[in-house]
Amino acid sequence: MLLASLVMRALVTGSSGFIGSNLADSLTHLGHEVVGIDRRPRPGAPYRHTTADLNDLRLTSVLSEHARWADVVFHLAARPGIRTTLPDIEKLRYRDIVAATMRVLEAVGPETHLIVTSSSAVYGGARPSSGGVRPSREDDPLDPKGGYARRKVEMELICQRWAERGGRLAVVRPFTVIGERQRDDMAAALWLDGASRGDPVTVIGSLNRTRDVTDVRKVVAGMIRVAELRFAGVLNLGAGQPRTLHELLEAVFRTVGRRVPITTRPAPIQEVQTTYADNTRSNQLGIELATDLDEVVARQHAARLGHEPGLVTT
Repeated sequence: MLLASLVMRALVTGSSGFIGSNLADSLTHLGHEVVGIDRRPRPGAPYRHTTADLNDLRLTSVLSEHARWADVVFHLAARPGIRTTLPDIEKLRYRDIVAATMRVLEAVGPETHLIVTSSSAVYGGARPSSGGVRPSREDDPLDPKGGYARRKVEMELICQRWAERGGRLAVVRPFTVIGERQRDDMAAALWLDGASRGDPVTVIGSLNRTRDVTDVRKVVAGMIRVAELRFAGVLNLGAGQPRTLHELLEAVFRTVGRRVPITTRPAPIQEVQTTYADNTRSNQLGIELATDLDEVVARQHAARLGHEPGLVTT
């Protein structure tokens, strides 16, 4: 059943985060009823926001109440960052990726459409082929590099077992998302801030490494389309056009109107050489993910300067 013309009741976990806040705002803008849950407050949110940690057992009833109310649950809450090196990072990743997902699965009912946000990191990079590399397909064997990707794979497996008991599950795997509200520790944000100040910028590995950079607005629109179609299965959300880090950095320089020195440092194992989405399935669902690099970098820069609110209008 298509829900495109109906009002959805949507619960968004991680609604103060980069993708989550854009998703919750876009759903609200489209006229859907939205409840957001995040351990971080979000003053001025245009929807009903609950400040709560999914792992706080005292709030189990709150989560269950929201989940029973919802037609669709978008689960984005997690512990982001593949390069985080806190002493207890693996325990934190388990708590915020795996255990938090278990809490959501306990709360949702069998009729609820659950859309879980995983990551392109589960592929461990694009596969070699005779022509160089080929795009990652949803049915490829997973090869996670590093703790973040391994926890995302563990999360997917737990969700798949839930779905085998009759639940309706979609797993979406976004590829290198950029745009308004991107986290401060991500490359485009670091480079925009550094270049704006006239400081040198740091590139991890080589400028020839490639990423399938995808506009957050396109990713959000894709997630909403998944809900409208009540799609069940695994879905890449990537532009299908790998860009070199050099291309992304040049877009940053054009946006800020200056060039700055570039330094490099070695890439750890979790920093794969290439990410590249096969978007055959997303195209079949009518999801358009092509990304204008200069346009999205300019939007992100304007939002960081406070010139734009970052509201997604799909």
